[in-house]
Amino acid sequence: MQVSHTLPSMSVSFDDPNLIGAAGLVPVMALAREAGLAELVDQWVKMPTDKGSNAGLKLSALVGGMVAGADSIDDMDILRHGAMKKLFTGCYAPSTLGSYLRSFTFGHVRQLQTASTRFLENLGHKVPLLGTVKSEDFVFIDIDDTIIEVHGYKKQGAGFGYSGVRGLNALLGIVSCAGHAPVIVAQRLRKGSASSARGAASFVAESLRTGRKLTSTGRFLLRADSAYYNQSAVAAALAQGADMSVTIRMNSSIKKAIASIADDAWETIQYPQAIFDEDTGRWISRAEVAEVEYTAFASKKKSARIPGRLIVRRIPELNPKKPEGQGTLFDAYRFHGVFSTVAKDVLDTVEMDKTHRQHAIIESVNAELKDSALAHMPSGKFSANAAWLHAATIAYNLTRAAGILAAERFTRAKMRTLREKLVLVPARIASSARKIKLHLPENWPSDQAWTRLFTSVQAPPQAA
Repeated sequence: MQVSHTLPSMSVSFDDPNLIGAAGLVPVMALAREAGLAELVDQWVKMPTDKGSNAGLKLSALVGGMVAGADSIDDMDILRHGAMKKLFTGCYAPSTLGSYLRSFTFGHVRQLQTASTRFLENLGHKVPLLGTVKSEDFVFIDIDDTIIEVHGYKKQGAGFGYSGVRGLNALLGIVSCAGHAPVIVAQRLRKGSASSARGAASFVAESLRTGRKLTSTGRFLLRADSAYYNQSAVAAALAQGADMSVTIRMNSSIKKAIASIADDAWETIQYPQAIFDEDTGRWISRAEVAEVEYTAFASKKKSARIPGRLIVRRIPELNPKKPEGQGTLFDAYRFHGVFSTVAKDVLDTVEMDKTHRQHAIIESVNAELKDSALAHMPSGKFSANAAWLHAATIAYNLTRAAGILAAERFTRAKMRTLREKLVLVPARIASSARKIKLHLPENWPSDQAWTRLFTSVQAPPQAA
């Protein structure tokens, strides 16, 4: 491919008032309107002064900008190009949106959290976010935190956490079903030095309550890593009627339980795809699993103890430095334990190990958010960044819903793909007989998917 004309024979000018570069915002923000985003924010977020006026429109503008790829306040300029004001109300300047965010307090963030939860519930009524869930199907709730790196010394709450990176700690809860992409059901911004398990019990309960608003059927299973292996978090999951599957650390009690497993109880499993072992930095494709009955938190009072299963995966400890032809006197293994309350007749040992390892799906969500709105924490104020996190999760769920309506490969596509194929579509606006027509590029690769999305939320598009 090469330019068909020499550059001296071409000229450019940014002067067409009828062009837009993100026509996909039309059906996406129409979906947000149908789910009542602006109305819910107006109803629940009560901010004084002129900075808090039109809260619903301003929050919708932030969400729209994030859907189009904005990852900072300055990037909200994308709302003010070409004919955007002919299609949307509330195309605010970045400075106005920045002032709006800085007006948030802790109480306003909690109000926004309420509006966000109700918006997700409304969105779930309009779009099958989890598909059709049967009573025997598992509904997975995964929780994990991630560090969002920040720079400068004026960021409130910034600190060095478990990763050794200076930043803010974002705690996320997602819900997913087999064959369906996850959506975010809970979010919380914490200072960078916060312990992963801080507030875990209340967050577990919040995630499960919101997840049940999306589907009342199915078996709920909450999965987490070892940071959330504490009595209050596990008890909170059980109190909500869910099972728990959580990685555990190797303490003396766990080692004693593993030692009690008979040699003939280990079952070999072959991974269809190699998995990366962080301890050794190698890819592995073979391991063995076994299980034993185990009562968690046995040192606590009797009513606080929780019976379940200890699922153990062992991996051969290889010695890459041994001389060629020299064997080992005995086999050495590294052990990974998972505590689960799921009955064995529901998921056997191998399936339980496989199911728990799929908890890594939340890392994909973290990566997608950091590839879009959470690439930065835009403000020096902690509450402003907390509000930004809520807007980012709303944008994520809204884009995910748009992908489901577009159907086919977009149902589980990455956010970058949805943004590039469905949202950032250029268009020219024409008016005729008091109707607006969008003229989109001929032979656009995802034209059928875009049309399905448009038709799902508005009247069928008219031929240009």
